[in-house]
Amino acid sequence: MTTVAAIDCGTNSIRLLIADVDRSNGTTKLTDLVREMRVVRLGQGVDATGELAPEALERTFAATAEYAELIRQYRAEKVRFVATSASRDARNRQVFVDGIRSLLGVEPEVISGDEEAALSFAGASSVLPIASDDRVLVVDLGGGSTEFVLGDAGGVIAARSVDIGCVRLTERHLKSDPPTAEQIAAAEADVDAAITEAGLDVPLERSTAVVGVAGSITTITAHALKLPEYLPAAIHGAELSIGTIRAAATDLLEMTRAQRAELPYMHPGRVDVIGAGALVWRRILTRMGELSGGRIITATASEHDILDGIALSVS
Repeated sequence: MTTVAAIDCGTNSIRLLIADVDRSNGTTKLTDLVREMRVVRLGQGVDATGELAPEALERTFAATAEYAELIRQYRAEKVRFVATSASRDARNRQVFVDGIRSLLGVEPEVISGDEEAALSFAGASSVLPIASDDRVLVVDLGGGSTEFVLGDAGGVIAARSVDIGCVRLTERHLKSDPPTAEQIAAAEADVDAAITEAGLDVPLERSTAVVGVAGSITTITAHALKLPEYLPAAIHGAELSIGTIRAAATDLLEMTRAQRAELPYMHPGRVDVIGAGALVWRRILTRMGELSGGRIITATASEHDILDGIALSVS
C-alpha cells in the first residue's frame, strides 16, 4: 500500500487527490483519502494575452499552499503535480513553475495535450469497465482545451488535444448574459473546427461509446438528472440519451448567470463558464451521432478522470 498525492491544475480549477494505492492480486485499486477542488481560474485572460495574470497566479499559489498542508498531514509518499492548457499557452509559465516548486518541493509538470489525453483515459477506464469489442471515446472537456481519446481494453488507440474549453470560449465569444445567437454561432464554428482537427488524428467514426469527464460534463449531467444537490454517486456512470443531454445543455446555455447560480448543484466557480461548456458538449455529441451513422445514441458521465490517472501514474 502506497499513499500518493495527485494535483491537476487546469485552466479553471486546481484539484487534489490523496489516495492509498493497492497493487496486490494483480490489480490496482485507488482508495480516496482526500478529494478537493478550488476554482482559481488560472487561465484568466490567457487566450487574449498569452500570459498568466498576477491575480490568477496568486489564487493558484494560495490553493497550492492549502494542498501542501494536506499532503503533509496525510504523509503522502509520492507527489505529482500536473498542469495543462493554460500553463502550456502562457509565455510567463516559468513564474508559475517556480512558485509551485517552492510551495510543494516537487517540479510541476506542464504536460502536452497528448499526455493529458492519455492520463484522462487511464483515469476514466480505471473505473468504467471496457468490453473486448468496445472502442470508447473519452472526452475531457476542460477550461482551455478538450481532449479526444479513443481507446479499447488494451489502452489508448489515438488521441488529440484541441484548444476549445469553457473558459476560452466564454472569454472569446460568449460575453453577453445570456449569450446572443450570433455569439453562440461563432462559438459553435470554433467547436466544429476543433472536432474536425481532432478527427485528423482520432478516427471518431470508429467509436462505439462516448464517456465524458470533468466538471462541465458532470454539471450538465446533474442538470439533466435534476439532482437536489451535487451528488457524485448519482452522476458517475449515468448513461443518458444524447437528446436528454442536448436539452439540458441548451437549457444551461440559454439561462442567465443569475439563474444558473440558483441551481443547487452549480459550483459558484462554474456559473459564468458552464454555458460554454454546455455548448461544447452539445456540439460534440451531435457530431458523434452523425459520424457514427446514428450508432451512438447515449453518453456516459464519469467522476473519475485525469486526476485518477495522475495518481495511478505515480503509484
